[in-house]
Amino acid sequence: MESWERSRRRWQHAFFVSWLVLTSAGPVMEGGRFLPVVLVAGLAAWYAVWFVLRTPPSGDVPVPYVLGGGLLWLGLFAVDSSFLVVGLSVLVPYCMDAVRVGLVAVVSCAGGWLWHRYHTTGSITWTEIAISALIAISAATAVGYFNSVAQQSAERKRLIDQLQAAQEARAAAERQAGVAAERQRLARDIHDSLTQGFASVVMLLEAAQATLPDNKHLSQALRAARENLAESRRVVRALRPGDLDECGLPEALRRLSGRLSDETGIEAHSVITGTLRPLEAQVQAELLRVAQEAVANARRHASAEQVTLTLSYMEDLVVLDVHDDGGGFDPERAASGHGLSIMRERMEQLGGTLLVESAPGAGATVVASLPAAALSGAR
Repeated sequence: MESWERSRRRWQHAFFVSWLVLTSAGPVMEGGRFLPVVLVAGLAAWYAVWFVLRTPPSGDVPVPYVLGGGLLWLGLFAVDSSFLVVGLSVLVPYCMDAVRVGLVAVVSCAGGWLWHRYHTTGSITWTEIAISALIAISAATAVGYFNSVAQQSAERKRLIDQLQAAQEARAAAERQAGVAAERQRLARDIHDSLTQGFASVVMLLEAAQATLPDNKHLSQALRAARENLAESRRVVRALRPGDLDECGLPEALRRLSGRLSDETGIEAHSVITGTLRPLEAQVQAELLRVAQEAVANARRHASAEQVTLTLSYMEDLVVLDVHDDGGGFDPERAASGHGLSIMRERMEQLGGTLLVESAPGAGATVVASLPAAALSGAR
Protein backbone atom coordinates (compact mmCIF):
# COMPACT_ATOMS: atom_id res chain seq x y z
CA MET A 1 0.00 0.00 0.00
CA GLU A 2 2.78 2.44 0.90
CA SER A 3 4.63 1.70 -2.35
CA TRP A 4 1.47 2.49 -4.34
CA GLU A 5 1.05 5.75 -2.45
CA ARG A 6 4.67 6.73 -3.06
CA SER A 7 4.31 5.89 -6.76
CA ARG A 8 1.15 7.99 -6.98
CA ARG A 9 2.91 10.93 -5.36
CA ARG A 10 5.86 10.65 -7.75
CA TRP A 11 3.52 10.75 -10.76
CA GLN A 12 1.77 13.74 -9.19
CA HIS A 13 5.08 15.58 -8.81
CA ALA A 14 6.05 14.72 -12.40
CA PHE A 15 2.67 15.97 -13.64
CA PHE A 16 3.05 19.23 -11.74
CA VAL A 17 6.61 19.91 -12.93
CA SER A 18 5.93 18.98 -16.57
CA TRP A 19 2.79 21.08 -16.79
CA LEU A 20 4.39 24.06 -15.05
CA VAL A 21 7.40 23.96 -17.37
CA LEU A 22 5.26 23.38 -20.47
CA THR A 23 2.89 26.27 -19.79
CA SER A 24 5.34 28.84 -18.44
CA ALA A 25 8.51 28.28 -20.45
CA GLY A 26 7.23 30.11 -23.57
CA PRO A 27 5.92 33.28 -21.87
CA VAL A 28 8.98 33.49 -19.60
CA MET A 29 11.46 33.16 -22.47
CA GLU A 30 9.53 35.51 -24.72
CA GLY A 31 9.08 38.20 -22.14
CA GLY A 32 12.57 38.14 -20.68
CA ARG A 33 11.26 39.63 -17.43
CA PHE A 34 12.39 38.89 -13.91
CA LEU A 35 9.01 38.96 -12.11
CA PRO A 36 7.43 36.01 -13.98
CA VAL A 37 10.49 33.89 -13.21
CA VAL A 38 10.17 34.74 -9.51
CA LEU A 39 6.45 33.96 -9.49
CA VAL A 40 6.91 30.63 -11.32
CA ALA A 41 9.71 29.68 -8.92
CA GLY A 42 7.50 30.72 -6.02
CA LEU A 43 4.66 28.52 -7.29
CA ALA A 44 7.04 25.54 -7.55
CA ALA A 45 8.40 26.21 -4.05
CA TRP A 46 4.88 26.57 -2.62
CA TYR A 47 3.94 23.18 -4.06
CA ALA A 48 7.17 21.63 -2.70
CA VAL A 49 6.46 22.97 0.79
CA TRP A 50 3.05 21.29 0.91
CA PHE A 51 3.63 18.06 -0.99
CA VAL A 52 7.38 17.29 -1.05
CA LEU A 53 9.09 18.62 2.07
CA ARG A 54 6.32 17.61 4.46
CA THR A 55 4.03 14.64 4.86
CA PRO A 56 1.37 14.94 2.14
CA PRO A 57 -1.97 15.86 3.67
CA SER A 58 -4.63 13.18 3.58
CA GLY A 59 -8.12 13.79 2.27
CA ASP A 60 -8.95 17.14 0.69
CA VAL A 61 -6.23 19.47 -0.54
CA PRO A 62 -5.64 22.09 2.19
CA VAL A 63 -7.26 25.47 1.62
CA PRO A 64 -4.07 27.46 2.47
CA TYR A 65 -2.25 25.72 -0.37
CA VAL A 66 -4.98 26.53 -2.88
CA LEU A 67 -5.19 30.16 -1.73
CA GLY A 68 -1.41 30.67 -1.87
CA GLY A 69 -1.08 28.96 -5.24
CA GLY A 70 -4.06 30.85 -6.58
CA LEU A 71 -2.54 34.21 -5.58
CA LEU A 72 0.76 33.35 -7.27
CA TRP A 73 -1.12 32.27 -10.41
CA LEU A 74 -3.17 35.48 -10.40
CA GLY A 75 0.09 37.42 -10.16
CA LEU A 76 1.40 35.62 -13.23
CA PHE A 77 -1.85 36.20 -15.09
CA ALA A 78 -1.73 39.91 -14.22
CA VAL A 79 1.80 40.16 -15.62
CA ASP A 80 0.98 38.25 -18.80
CA SER A 81 -2.32 36.63 -19.77
CA SER A 82 -0.27 33.88 -21.45
CA PHE A 83 0.12 32.36 -17.98
CA LEU A 84 -3.60 31.55 -17.86
CA VAL A 85 -3.12 27.79 -18.30
CA VAL A 86 -0.53 27.69 -15.50
CA GLY A 87 -3.54 27.59 -13.16
CA LEU A 88 -3.96 23.89 -13.93
CA SER A 89 -0.73 23.12 -12.09
CA VAL A 90 -2.23 24.57 -8.92
CA LEU A 91 -5.06 22.03 -9.19
CA VAL A 92 -2.80 19.04 -9.79
CA PRO A 93 -3.41 17.55 -6.29
CA TYR A 94 -7.14 17.74 -6.97
CA CYS A 95 -6.65 16.10 -10.36
CA MET A 96 -5.03 13.09 -8.71
CA ASP A 97 -8.05 12.17 -6.61
CA ALA A 98 -11.06 13.72 -8.36
CA VAL A 99 -11.17 12.90 -12.06
CA ARG A 100 -14.13 15.22 -12.72
CA VAL A 101 -12.30 18.18 -11.20
CA GLY A 102 -9.23 17.31 -13.24
CA LEU A 103 -11.13 17.07 -16.53
CA VAL A 104 -12.97 20.32 -15.88
CA ALA A 105 -9.64 22.03 -15.14
CA VAL A 106 -8.05 20.63 -18.30
CA VAL A 107 -10.92 21.70 -20.55
CA SER A 108 -11.13 25.13 -18.88
CA CYS A 109 -7.42 25.78 -19.29
CA ALA A 110 -7.43 24.64 -22.92
CA GLY A 111 -10.41 26.87 -23.66
CA GLY A 112 -8.82 29.74 -21.74
CA TRP A 113 -5.62 29.42 -23.73
CA LEU A 114 -7.55 29.56 -27.04
CA TRP A 115 -9.45 32.57 -25.76
CA HIS A 116 -6.16 34.23 -24.85
CA ARG A 117 -4.74 33.61 -28.32
CA TYR A 118 -7.87 34.99 -29.92
CA HIS A 119 -7.85 38.03 -27.65
CA THR A 120 -4.17 38.68 -28.40
CA THR A 121 -4.02 38.07 -32.16
CA GLY A 122 -7.66 38.46 -33.17
CA SER A 123 -7.77 34.99 -34.73
CA ILE A 124 -7.06 31.32 -34.01
CA THR A 125 -5.28 29.04 -36.42
CA TRP A 126 -6.03 25.36 -36.90
CA THR A 127 -2.52 24.63 -35.72
CA GLU A 128 -3.22 26.35 -32.42
CA ILE A 129 -6.52 24.46 -32.07
CA ALA A 130 -4.72 21.18 -32.77
CA ILE A 131 -1.99 21.99 -30.26
CA SER A 132 -4.57 22.98 -27.67
CA ALA A 133 -6.58 19.78 -28.27
CA LEU A 134 -3.42 17.67 -28.11
CA ILE A 135 -2.37 19.23 -24.82
CA ALA A 136 -5.89 18.83 -23.42
CA ILE A 137 -6.06 15.17 -24.47
CA SER A 138 -2.62 14.48 -23.01
CA ALA A 139 -3.52 16.20 -19.74
CA ALA A 140 -6.89 14.43 -19.56
CA THR A 141 -5.17 11.09 -20.18
CA ALA A 142 -2.70 11.82 -17.40
CA VAL A 143 -5.53 12.82 -15.05
CA GLY A 144 -7.42 9.62 -15.85
CA TYR A 145 -4.33 7.50 -15.33
CA PHE A 146 -3.48 9.12 -12.02
CA ASN A 147 -7.07 8.74 -10.87
CA SER A 148 -7.06 5.03 -11.78
CA VAL A 149 -3.85 4.61 -9.81
CA ALA A 150 -5.49 6.35 -6.86
CA GLN A 151 -8.52 4.07 -7.11
CA GLN A 152 -6.32 0.99 -7.27
CA SER A 153 -4.44 2.23 -4.24
CA ALA A 154 -7.67 2.79 -2.33
CA GLU A 155 -8.94 -0.67 -3.33
CA ARG A 156 -5.70 -2.27 -2.22
CA LYS A 157 -5.94 -0.43 1.08
CA ARG A 158 -9.49 -1.69 1.56
CA LEU A 159 -8.42 -5.27 0.82
CA ILE A 160 -5.45 -4.97 3.16
CA ASP A 161 -7.72 -3.62 5.92
CA GLN A 162 -10.10 -6.54 5.38
CA LEU A 163 -7.20 -8.97 5.51
CA GLN A 164 -5.93 -7.41 8.72
CA ALA A 165 -9.42 -7.57 10.23
CA ALA A 166 -9.71 -11.23 9.25
CA GLN A 167 -6.30 -11.95 10.74
CA GLU A 168 -7.26 -10.18 13.96
CA ALA A 169 -10.53 -12.12 14.11
CA ARG A 170 -8.64 -15.36 13.58
CA ALA A 171 -6.13 -14.44 16.27
CA ALA A 172 -8.99 -13.64 18.66
CA ALA A 173 -10.65 -16.96 17.84
CA GLU A 174 -7.38 -18.78 18.45
CA ARG A 175 -6.97 -16.97 21.77
CA GLN A 176 -10.50 -17.93 22.79
CA ALA A 177 -9.91 -21.51 21.73
CA GLY A 178 -6.69 -21.51 23.74
CA VAL A 179 -8.51 -20.15 26.78
CA ALA A 180 -11.21 -22.82 26.44
CA ALA A 181 -8.59 -25.55 26.05
CA GLU A 182 -6.70 -24.27 29.09
CA ARG A 183 -9.89 -24.24 31.13
CA GLN A 184 -10.54 -27.84 30.11
CA ARG A 185 -6.99 -28.81 31.03
CA LEU A 186 -7.25 -27.13 34.43
CA ALA A 187 -10.57 -28.86 35.08
CA ARG A 188 -9.05 -32.24 34.26
CA ASP A 189 -5.94 -31.57 36.35
CA ILE A 190 -7.94 -30.41 39.36
CA HIS A 191 -10.29 -33.37 39.05
CA ASP A 192 -7.50 -35.90 38.65
CA SER A 193 -5.35 -34.48 41.45
CA LEU A 194 -7.03 -32.35 44.12
CA THR A 195 -10.57 -33.71 43.82
CA GLN A 196 -9.45 -37.31 43.80
CA GLY A 197 -7.02 -36.61 46.62
CA PHE A 198 -9.67 -34.98 48.81
CA ALA A 199 -12.03 -37.87 48.08
CA SER A 200 -9.38 -40.32 49.26
CA VAL A 201 -8.71 -38.27 52.39
CA VAL A 202 -12.44 -38.21 53.18
CA MET A 203 -12.68 -41.99 52.80
CA LEU A 204 -9.67 -42.55 55.05
CA LEU A 205 -10.96 -40.15 57.70
CA GLU A 206 -14.41 -41.75 57.61
CA ALA A 207 -12.78 -45.14 58.13
CA ALA A 208 -10.72 -43.73 61.00
CA GLN A 209 -13.79 -42.11 62.56
CA ALA A 210 -15.56 -45.48 62.60
CA THR A 211 -12.90 -46.74 65.01
CA LEU A 212 -12.46 -43.46 66.92
CA PRO A 213 -15.95 -41.90 66.93
CA ASP A 214 -15.34 -39.34 69.71
CA ASN A 215 -12.09 -37.83 68.44
CA LYS A 216 -12.65 -34.06 68.12
CA HIS A 217 -9.65 -33.34 65.88
CA LEU A 218 -10.57 -36.20 63.59
CA SER A 219 -14.09 -34.80 63.15
CA GLN A 220 -12.68 -31.34 62.34
CA ALA A 221 -10.28 -32.83 59.78
CA LEU A 222 -13.12 -34.80 58.16
CA ARG A 223 -15.28 -31.68 57.94
CA ALA A 224 -12.44 -29.66 56.39
CA ALA A 225 -11.72 -32.42 53.89
CA ARG A 226 -15.37 -32.64 52.86
CA GLU A 227 -15.58 -28.84 52.43
CA ASN A 228 -12.47 -28.77 50.28
CA LEU A 229 -13.74 -31.71 48.24
CA ALA A 230 -16.99 -29.84 47.58
CA GLU A 231 -15.05 -26.68 46.68
CA SER A 232 -12.77 -28.50 44.25
CA ARG A 233 -15.81 -30.05 42.57
CA ARG A 234 -17.42 -26.62 42.32
CA VAL A 235 -14.28 -25.26 40.64
CA VAL A 236 -14.29 -28.16 38.18
CA ARG A 237 -17.95 -27.54 37.36
CA ALA A 238 -17.25 -23.84 36.85
CA LEU A 239 -14.39 -24.59 34.48
CA ARG A 240 -16.19 -27.30 32.54
CA PRO A 241 -19.95 -27.79 32.81
CA GLY A 242 -20.38 -31.55 33.09
CA ASP A 243 -23.75 -31.66 31.32
CA LEU A 244 -22.23 -30.27 28.15
CA ASP A 245 -19.54 -32.94 28.07
CA GLU A 246 -22.24 -35.59 28.08
CA CYS A 247 -25.12 -34.30 25.99
CA GLY A 248 -24.69 -30.82 24.48
CA LEU A 249 -26.54 -27.58 25.15
CA PRO A 250 -30.17 -28.50 24.26
CA GLU A 251 -30.18 -31.59 26.48
CA ALA A 252 -28.30 -29.72 29.21
CA LEU A 253 -31.11 -27.13 29.28
CA ARG A 254 -33.71 -29.93 29.49
CA ARG A 255 -31.85 -31.45 32.43
CA LEU A 256 -31.61 -28.04 34.09
CA SER A 257 -35.37 -27.49 33.85
CA GLY A 258 -35.99 -31.08 34.96
CA ARG A 259 -33.87 -30.67 38.09
CA LEU A 260 -35.65 -27.40 38.87
CA SER A 261 -39.03 -29.16 38.73
CA ASP A 262 -37.85 -32.15 40.76
CA GLU A 263 -36.20 -30.12 43.50
CA THR A 264 -38.70 -27.26 43.90
CA GLY A 265 -42.00 -28.34 42.37
CA ILE A 266 -41.89 -25.37 39.97
CA GLU A 267 -43.40 -26.20 36.57
CA ALA A 268 -40.31 -25.86 34.40
CA HIS A 269 -39.71 -27.00 30.85
CA SER A 270 -37.39 -26.31 27.91
CA VAL A 271 -38.26 -25.46 24.31
CA ILE A 272 -35.84 -25.84 21.39
CA THR A 273 -36.80 -24.13 18.11
CA GLY A 274 -35.16 -23.86 14.70
CA THR A 275 -32.58 -26.04 13.02
CA LEU A 276 -29.90 -27.16 15.44
CA ARG A 277 -26.38 -26.12 14.53
CA PRO A 278 -23.03 -27.07 16.08
CA LEU A 279 -21.78 -24.48 18.56
CA GLU A 280 -18.30 -23.96 19.90
CA ALA A 281 -17.80 -25.51 23.34
CA GLN A 282 -17.14 -22.10 24.89
CA VAL A 283 -20.36 -20.68 23.43
CA GLN A 284 -22.38 -23.58 24.80
CA ALA A 285 -20.70 -23.26 28.20
CA GLU A 286 -21.41 -19.52 28.49
CA LEU A 287 -25.06 -19.91 27.40
CA LEU A 288 -25.55 -22.73 29.91
CA ARG A 289 -24.05 -20.63 32.70
CA VAL A 290 -26.38 -17.77 31.82
CA ALA A 291 -29.32 -20.19 31.97
CA GLN A 292 -28.12 -21.59 35.31
CA GLU A 293 -27.77 -18.11 36.80
CA ALA A 294 -31.21 -17.02 35.53
CA VAL A 295 -32.83 -20.21 36.88
CA ALA A 296 -31.06 -19.75 40.21
CA ASN A 297 -32.39 -16.18 40.44
CA ALA A 298 -35.93 -17.37 39.66
CA ARG A 299 -35.57 -20.13 42.23
CA ARG A 300 -34.24 -17.93 45.02
CA HIS A 301 -36.01 -14.62 44.53
CA ALA A 302 -38.96 -14.77 42.16
CA SER A 303 -41.39 -17.14 43.93
CA ALA A 304 -42.26 -18.37 40.45
CA GLU A 305 -44.70 -21.12 39.59
CA GLN A 306 -43.55 -21.56 35.99
CA VAL A 307 -40.14 -21.24 34.34
CA THR A 308 -39.56 -21.67 30.60
CA LEU A 309 -36.16 -22.00 28.95
CA THR A 310 -36.24 -21.40 25.19
CA LEU A 311 -33.27 -21.95 22.89
CA SER A 312 -33.89 -20.59 19.38
CA TYR A 313 -31.64 -21.32 16.42
CA MET A 314 -32.30 -18.57 13.87
CA GLU A 315 -30.65 -17.83 10.53
CA ASP A 316 -28.35 -15.15 11.92
CA LEU A 317 -28.81 -15.53 15.68
CA VAL A 318 -28.85 -18.02 18.51
CA VAL A 319 -31.11 -16.77 21.29
CA LEU A 320 -31.62 -18.14 24.79
CA ASP A 321 -34.39 -16.70 26.94
CA VAL A 322 -35.39 -17.72 30.44
CA HIS A 323 -38.87 -16.58 31.51
CA ASP A 324 -40.51 -16.90 34.90
CA ASP A 325 -43.91 -15.74 36.16
CA GLY A 326 -42.63 -14.67 39.55
CA GLY A 327 -42.75 -11.37 41.38
CA GLY A 328 -40.46 -9.54 38.96
CA PHE A 329 -38.22 -6.60 39.79
CA ASP A 330 -37.02 -3.21 38.56
CA PRO A 331 -34.24 -3.91 36.00
CA GLU A 332 -32.64 -0.49 36.51
CA ARG A 333 -32.29 -1.00 40.25
CA ALA A 334 -31.01 -4.54 39.77
CA ALA A 335 -28.61 -3.66 36.92
CA SER A 336 -25.67 -3.40 39.31
CA GLY A 337 -26.39 -6.82 40.81
CA HIS A 338 -23.56 -9.30 40.74
CA GLY A 339 -25.47 -12.06 38.92
CA LEU A 340 -26.79 -9.85 36.11
CA SER A 341 -23.39 -8.21 35.67
CA ILE A 342 -21.69 -11.59 35.29
CA MET A 343 -24.27 -12.76 32.74
CA ARG A 344 -23.90 -9.55 30.75
CA GLU A 345 -20.10 -9.81 30.78
CA ARG A 346 -20.28 -13.41 29.52
CA MET A 347 -22.32 -12.36 26.50
CA GLU A 348 -20.30 -9.23 25.75
CA GLN A 349 -17.06 -11.22 25.76
CA LEU A 350 -18.50 -13.36 22.96
CA GLY A 351 -19.82 -10.35 21.01
CA GLY A 352 -23.44 -10.88 22.08
CA THR A 353 -25.98 -9.04 24.21
CA LEU A 354 -28.03 -9.65 27.33
CA LEU A 355 -31.42 -8.03 27.84
CA VAL A 356 -33.55 -8.17 30.97
CA GLU A 357 -37.28 -7.50 30.74
CA SER A 358 -39.17 -7.29 34.02
CA ALA A 359 -41.39 -5.19 36.21
CA PRO A 360 -42.62 -5.62 39.78
CA GLY A 361 -45.40 -8.22 39.76
CA ALA A 362 -44.98 -9.04 36.04
CA GLY A 363 -42.38 -11.80 36.04
CA ALA A 364 -39.01 -11.59 34.35
CA THR A 365 -37.37 -12.59 31.09
CA VAL A 366 -33.63 -12.83 30.53
CA VAL A 367 -32.67 -12.84 26.82
CA ALA A 368 -29.14 -13.76 25.74
CA SER A 369 -28.43 -13.49 22.01
CA LEU A 370 -25.35 -14.17 19.93
CA PRO A 371 -25.13 -13.08 16.27
CA ALA A 372 -23.72 -15.37 13.61
CA ALA A 373 -20.59 -13.22 13.36
CA ALA A 374 -19.90 -13.73 17.07
CA LEU A 375 -20.51 -17.47 16.76
CA SER A 376 -18.05 -17.78 13.88
CA GLY A 377 -15.56 -15.56 15.70
CA ALA A 378 -15.67 -17.82 18.72
CA ARG A 379 -14.58 -20.85 16.80
